[in-house]
Amino acid sequence: MNIAMILSGGVGTRFGGDIPKQYVRVAGRPIIAYCLATFLADRNIDEVIICLVPEWQPFVREALEKVPAGKTVRFSRPGDTRQETIYNALELLEKQGCGDDDIVIIHDAARPLVSMELIETCLSACDGYDGVLPVLPMKDTIYQSLDGKRISCLLDRNQLFAGQAPESFRFGKYLAAHKKLGREAVSLMKGSSEIAYKCGMNIRLIDGDEQNFKITTKEDLSNFENIIGNEG
Repeated sequence: MNIAMILSGGVGTRFGGDIPKQYVRVAGRPIIAYCLATFLADRNIDEVIICLVPEWQPFVREALEKVPAGKTVRFSRPGDTRQETIYNALELLEKQGCGDDDIVIIHDAARPLVSMELIETCLSACDGYDGVLPVLPMKDTIYQSLDGKRISCLLDRNQLFAGQAPESFRFGKYLAAHKKLGREAVSLMKGSSEIAYKCGMNIRLIDGDEQNFKITTKEDLSNFENIIGNEG
């Protein structure tokens, strides 16, 4: 089985506004609906689990009524951090009997332009690996500063990559990594693949997609609105 996990528990403090960014409407649809439509249309995704606070469930259910599903959609409560939210959903999947070799593919609701091609690559590239991480090469020269005022070190950008979502993992090993570290350590993790790397999982890097950006600021939203507008 391939289970898509959509993370929608964030409150978008950097974005501002009265509602979380993933629920802002663009061209009449909430932002979360765009990635949901792509995952629900993918024939290789068997189930979708959406992680969000209960008060937003009616809103998302209404949005789902306009998206052809044809597959099971479940809801999971978010945690205090992104990785705790993932852990909650993994435990829910464990209770539902998710198999060790099943693949869980984790995506941010605020990345509306994920392509089906990238989803398919994340799934297929898991063959022989414990997980897959899409990345983008760094374009600018990267400097390290220990105090934010002076250059401490010049980093080789050819060896540096920016991680994206979706990230895919073998369910059994990924859940075991969370159990091994425990809740407190898990809460400190910043990226889905960080915990996998720290627990020795074999993660494959694949090419990311520039258009698969995350809406974090008002400028990101404007960019997305322009893309949707240009596509008609």
